[in-house]
Amino acid sequence: MNGTSTLLIIIGLFLAGGVWSFVKQGMPKSLLAMLSVGAGVFLIAGVLNLTV
Repeated sequence: MNGTSTLLIIIGLFLAGGVWSFVKQGMPKSLLAMLSVGAGVFLIAGVLNLTV
């Protein structure tokens, strides 16, 4: 596992944790959708970077 994929996965997990806390706080749906997409993109990029 190289540093780039590790960093991407960590950022994705951080954003996913932010989504979870914003759901608990009742934040607007548009913000939740944006963070969810961002977390998914970072996690997918990190996993794809691992396999390449």
